[in-house]
Amino acid sequence: MPDILVLYYSRGGSVARLARQISRGVEEVPGMQARLRTVPPVAAVTQQAAPPVPEDGAPYVDAHDLAECAGLALGSPTRFGNMAAPVKHFLDGLGAEWASGTLVGKPAAVFTSTSTQHGGQESTLLTMHVPLLHHGCLILGIPYTEPLLTSTRSGGTPYGASHVAGTQDDPRLSEEEAALARALGRRLADVAARMAR
Repeated sequence: MPDILVLYYSRGGSVARLARQISRGVEEVPGMQARLRTVPPVAAVTQQAAPPVPEDGAPYVDAHDLAECAGLALGSPTRFGNMAAPVKHFLDGLGAEWASGTLVGKPAAVFTSTSTQHGGQESTLLTMHVPLLHHGCLILGIPYTEPLLTSTRSGGTPYGASHVAGTQDDPRLSEEEAALARALGRRLADVAARMAR
């Protein structure tokens, strides 16, 4: 079965929860499955390196995950209106995949979490689109045919799925955020399935 790579970095758990909802949406499309992966954290040179396999959660991503996927959902928490350093570090290391066209023509979508409603969700999502465009991905968002997009009082944008964690960093998704994340996963899997025909 074709895989949709759901790749993310999460510290507080919010982005990981979005990733699981997107994966659920992917697997609602007949014949499609999600491959959940994470990027390793980055650390200063003076700190001890992280173990090669995470203690819990999704396995770390490998280059073959990118080559084998039929589509990509990329998630990161927001850091001052941009993606977190581990995601940027991972993307910056994909020169060989860029040169060989590993992701060219594959549908891609993005997702994020912020502490506040206006904490940079949309700028983070848009800046995550940029490297995917350089890789030749076909960018997908959430269309306004999803009714929750106009009624949500928390996360959810046309640029990708999102979550508002609040000042207490609550990783629990609202019903609207979870539903919109599943809708994004379904859309990504549906487009990838149609392109594979």
